[in-house]
Amino acid sequence: ASCMQYRLVVRDVNTLQILQLYTCLDQIQYIEWSSDSLFILCAMYKRGIVQVWSLEQPDWHCKIDEGSAGLVASCWSPDGRHILNTTEFHLRITVWSLCTKSVSYIKYPKACQQGIAFTRDGRYMAVAERRDCKDFISIFVCSDWQLLRHFDTGTQDLFGIEWAPNGCVLAVWDTCLEYKILLYSLDGRLLSTYRAYEWSLGIKSIAWSPSSQFLAIGSYDEKVRILNHVTWKKITEFEHPATIANKTTIVYKEVEKSPSVETERLSFPPTRALASSRFSTQSKYDICQVPVSLQYIKPVADRANPKMGIGMLAFSPDNCFLATKNDNTPNAVWIWDIQKLKLFVVLEQLCAIQCFQWDPRQPRLAVCTGNSKVYLWSPAGCVSVQVPMEGDFQIVSLSWRSSGDSMVLLSKDNLCVCYLEREEV
Repeated sequence: ASCMQYRLVVRDVNTLQILQLYTCLDQIQYIEWSSDSLFILCAMYKRGIVQVWSLEQPDWHCKIDEGSAGLVASCWSPDGRHILNTTEFHLRITVWSLCTKSVSYIKYPKACQQGIAFTRDGRYMAVAERRDCKDFISIFVCSDWQLLRHFDTGTQDLFGIEWAPNGCVLAVWDTCLEYKILLYSLDGRLLSTYRAYEWSLGIKSIAWSPSSQFLAIGSYDEKVRILNHVTWKKITEFEHPATIANKTTIVYKEVEKSPSVETERLSFPPTRALASSRFSTQSKYDICQVPVSLQYIKPVADRANPKMGIGMLAFSPDNCFLATKNDNTPNAVWIWDIQKLKLFVVLEQLCAIQCFQWDPRQPRLAVCTGNSKVYLWSPAGCVSVQVPMEGDFQIVSLSWRSSGDSMVLLSKDNLCVCYLEREEV
């Protein structure tokens, strides 16, 4: 599904044929599929309205109007039959049921980066709250929205919450001004508190491993610390130096090459698509001999939100690799071997990393850097792929299909679907 101003367009993934076309009441600012892909939510925050469309019954529609309360966020519950709307100034979360048309309210939600978290099985929801200048967590049962547990947290200014994939442990971390992460059980017991240091900028990103065995914590000191699920103690930390000196690390460096075109073989004038693909600057990867010095940016100390520290973290679906990005070296992706707990590969790009995401089915990483190329890495090697689009198509984000056989590449104004051939086993 994609939106353009007022219109919502639903296409077939394989053929890109338009299946449904819906017109909303105002400019769409957010869309989200229900878990079973039968409904799609369109939020219009400026108007305080959410519209829901059915794929099975195109004539059926639903409109939720928050009225004077306003709207700043909207999302589906895991069952795909309830919608959670957060009102302006985070006064409350309203839970709307599509089945019974009933409404429930959750008071005092906290305005933070990640204040709502569902367990992967969809049974429980954790909500960060702020009451009387203190942080709290409420855990609800998603089947009937009854409160299961309510407890205060030892945070000064809670910044985010995230469940482990097995749904047994909830990670709660503090604002970047204080390095503190707390781990709670489903019944609200504090299992452990971890602090790496004090009196400096703290946690910037976290990621659970798919097996729930490891918790990776990225911080402003350019390190990733790995906690284990038995003692919740640090088992190792990964540094991100400006110079790669370890001889066992493979460093792939992107280099540009001018296309050698035999002009007499071309029919002139060439088509626009042919011209853009033939004459655009191509790139490839060279394997560099260590030591290798990466492009390093020294952060500006007197500005807010300094570009430093570990801004992106992601585990591979098989639990074997961890991909990281250190904002001080914006052009590099670091890939760590989790089984050996050491640096495996570094990809040094010509442009700054915009986004990376693992194939949901295998250890294959897709990377984009704001140009018209998509980069793919797997343990077998890495490749640069030119997107055959007319004009300037700058990829700023990408998203894999759940089956891993295609991905959507997004620019500011366009999207492109990239299909990958399956290897015959």
